[in-house]
Amino acid sequence: MERLPTSPGEGPAQSSASHESAYTATATISEQGIVTEWSEGALRLLGYVSSEVVGLSAAQLLADDVGDTARRIPAEQERWSGTVALRHRDGRRLELGLLAHRWTSAGGSTKWFVVSAVTGGESHTSWGDPLNEWAFTQSPCFLAVFDEDLRLVRANAGMERTLALTEAGMRGLRLPEIAPDPTSDETERKMRLVLETGEPQSVDAFVRPTGASAERSWTTSLAPLRDPDGRVRAVCLAAHDRTGIEVDRQQMLLPNAVGAIGTTLDVARTAQELAEAAVPRLADFAVVDLLEPPPRGDEPSPGPVTGPVTVRRTAVRPVLEGGAESLVQVGATVVYPPLSPPAECLAAGRGAVYGTADAAVARWLSEDPGAAWISETGTHSMAVVPLRAGGITLGLAVFGRHRRPEPFQPEDLRLAEEITDRAAGGMHTAHRYNREHTNTMTLQRSLLPQALPDHAALEIASRYLPAGGQAGVGGDWFDVIPLSGARVALVVGDVVGHGIRAAATMGRLRTAVRTLADVDLPPDELLTHLDDLVIRLSADEAADQEAAGEAAALGIGTTCLYVVYDPVTRHCTVARAGHPPPAVVSPEGSVYLLDVPAGPPLGLGGLPFETVDVELPEGSVLTLYTDGLLQPRDHDIDDALDSMFVALSQPASTLETVCDRVLTALLSHPPDDDVALLVARTRALHADRVVVLDLSSDPSVVAQARRHASDQLTAWGLEEASFVTELLVSELVTNAIRYGQPPIQLRLIHENSTLICEVSDASNSAPHMRRARIFDEGGRGLLLVAQLAQRWGTRHAPIGKTIWAEQSLVGY
Repeated sequence: MERLPTSPGEGPAQSSASHESAYTATATISEQGIVTEWSEGALRLLGYVSSEVVGLSAAQLLADDVGDTARRIPAEQERWSGTVALRHRDGRRLELGLLAHRWTSAGGSTKWFVVSAVTGGESHTSWGDPLNEWAFTQSPCFLAVFDEDLRLVRANAGMERTLALTEAGMRGLRLPEIAPDPTSDETERKMRLVLETGEPQSVDAFVRPTGASAERSWTTSLAPLRDPDGRVRAVCLAAHDRTGIEVDRQQMLLPNAVGAIGTTLDVARTAQELAEAAVPRLADFAVVDLLEPPPRGDEPSPGPVTGPVTVRRTAVRPVLEGGAESLVQVGATVVYPPLSPPAECLAAGRGAVYGTADAAVARWLSEDPGAAWISETGTHSMAVVPLRAGGITLGLAVFGRHRRPEPFQPEDLRLAEEITDRAAGGMHTAHRYNREHTNTMTLQRSLLPQALPDHAALEIASRYLPAGGQAGVGGDWFDVIPLSGARVALVVGDVVGHGIRAAATMGRLRTAVRTLADVDLPPDELLTHLDDLVIRLSADEAADQEAAGEAAALGIGTTCLYVVYDPVTRHCTVARAGHPPPAVVSPEGSVYLLDVPAGPPLGLGGLPFETVDVELPEGSVLTLYTDGLLQPRDHDIDDALDSMFVALSQPASTLETVCDRVLTALLSHPPDDDVALLVARTRALHADRVVVLDLSSDPSVVAQARRHASDQLTAWGLEEASFVTELLVSELVTNAIRYGQPPIQLRLIHENSTLICEVSDASNSAPHMRRARIFDEGGRGLLLVAQLAQRWGTRHAPIGKTIWAEQSLVGY
């Protein structure tokens, strides 16, 4: 490791510091212990020039063991002070008092700012007892005395307690070095004015230690300390803690009034609550004006508002009804001139207090007839406060006094700003909620089925109701997916949570279910793949959300019910992942829940899903729903199920009537959670619509299969479709004989406007299209099938597979 040079008699620090004037040595050290900045004072103190120190470990400056010194500073401490032994460039050991502040930038990087005060030959306390007498007799509160160089020479016990430093640890340091803070800079600037002008100054704040809370309220007085000849020799800083006084004023307003601001997501109501909170507790008259919203309902533009300001008068509250204040009408459009007090406060982005004698108010009265209420009500003092939240200007509030004689004071302005900030926060939340609710509803409607398919297997009806109140739209969804072999899949799911993220997650899961259903996975396997997908999505999202400090359980806990109905066999195959089971209404009118193992919600992983297969009579009604239907606030789930059973058992001419009846029976008010309801009546494809032919694994049966298909189409009156059907049958049967295993079976299904041709064999190998070369004799069969059929695919079974192709009969 590179060592610092130590040459006795060399360097600018060779002379004793005791013969120099007082100065401060400062250095900046990174969180890793590397020196990044080195001041002239540090050069004078230790003799090292900046190029010799910057970039090296600060530990090399220590005269003691590194570990002993490092252990003195806890890892999370924001400030440290104490005595450290440092090594001068000439080899001397120096015992120095150090004060170190931890600074964290907006980007998250951290560094230490280290200061040490070096006193000159003339002691700052050489004035002796007279100086102490002047300081501690002229200032009654927390006291500190700064000399003509604005370095601290005295501090009383109260000041030591307030800054959590001893007088010895602060002596010789400037105020910004004791407590780095913008308030310290402003206070030092005012102290310099005291020295230059001899006039007292005040600061409406007080410095605090690094990392300390800013909740307390202070007033700081700066007074010149003069010697018997009248010369200003020092500045006395006296800090008054007025937290108790401020609390007393706020207690009058906060418990009842401020707590009643922002109780709803209604912007106009929040504005009125603000005005009512201020009058009569703070003002005799209050007006709340909101900026006219931009077109298309977008958020108001961030940043200060300049130029003429157009607002909509949203709330008015006079102390007495029927007075001159009644001239100010709610709902009116008001334009504030560019240099009027409201426009100036909006442009500056902060509140201000005005008297009617101020030039800005006089100019406003002369330019704006709408400001006549000021003189007509006898208003003598006004406080104007912008409504800002989230960096966005929403409007402003104007408070006036005409009955009480005292004008608004700075404390009143702070109180007005507090209640205005509360109202602005509520309005901003309402804007965001309304925008997000609209976006989420639009997204969810676009993701849900726009129209249910007309299918021969099922008659279907559905309903979707978004959550009411402030919960926001959730992630409930339903879907109807046509499958091969005239089958249909019904899906209902419920994503945990509300808002646009829940709706987006719902869209991803709905797409995943459709993709998995397209490869004809059994219900239990489909839910297993969906479970894996939710786990992966949550893991991917977790990294981003953890970096942003947000929750990252995306999709975990989602429930799903997946049902496959086959109209040929009238069998219904069901699996569920933590979702309520489907209800079944038999053709005779009895209602029951299918006994389906619940299975875990999606995203937990490692747990199996089970499938139940039941045969349903033709005309049975399947009812799928989300738990929002069964969880109204006015009855428990057992009563809800009883009500649903009663509604389902009543005869109905259409399924639309069934849906309306169920919702009416269970929901007496807007639901607290989303509700998805899917009702389906089963149909059957009878033997006259389904033909099965067993084939041997012999190429000669291909012709037999073609003839059988042609004869069957003639029997169905579909002679015009025979040519394409014979080609499909020929290619599929040939493919099964050549690449599959016996037994081989041909099945034809006539489903309304669709003809389905299926060939099954006992092999599990999946076929695939390939590009045949010019002189190849084969390899074009599946390509031909893909060109002739409306759609085609492969469906795997526990033993073997089925290749299917669908033809549209429209036009035949």
